[in-house]
Amino acid sequence: MITAILVMAGIAIVLGLTLGYAAIRFKVEGDPLVEKIDAILPQTQCGQCGFPGCKPYAEAIANGEADINQCPPGGEEGVRKLADLLGREFKPLSEEHGVEKPKSVAVIDEQVCIGCTLCIQACPVDAIVGAAKQMHTVVEPLCTGCELCVAPCPVDCIAMVPLAETVHTWKWKYPVVEMRRVA
Repeated sequence: MITAILVMAGIAIVLGLTLGYAAIRFKVEGDPLVEKIDAILPQTQCGQCGFPGCKPYAEAIANGEADINQCPPGGEEGVRKLADLLGREFKPLSEEHGVEKPKSVAVIDEQVCIGCTLCIQACPVDAIVGAAKQMHTVVEPLCTGCELCVAPCPVDCIAMVPLAETVHTWKWKYPVVEMRRVA
């Protein structure tokens, strides 16, 4: 009886190790359509589309469960790109989900911040740093401008500031074109 249990446990361990190795060795890629849709979305992770982030929204679009016009941060340009990719008709941005705004970042008035950490908890991309009862600050290159940190702040010390177009921020407005060298 004990021998049979040990043999079964040994088989289970070997099978588990084999499957684990196969999962690492032969990484299964996601749905290519979902990946293409997700690449068009702005990666703000704001949830304005009605989904908890850009990837779940991309999956819903690919499965026909969501319209292509639900992403205010992606704007009209994003809707056009999605329509082109999917061969669908262009629809204006759904006002039910919000309006298109210029790209912006959160800025914390550090003199007013009380260190409550509510903004840190609300930030979907960990762009806010600080400690309890200490002032917080925003790591601007990480901030997606989702505005999710503004509402929970009890002292209204967070403002959304539009980004000026610079060499570093132009890519949010214009698509990046991949250049290939011709031999």
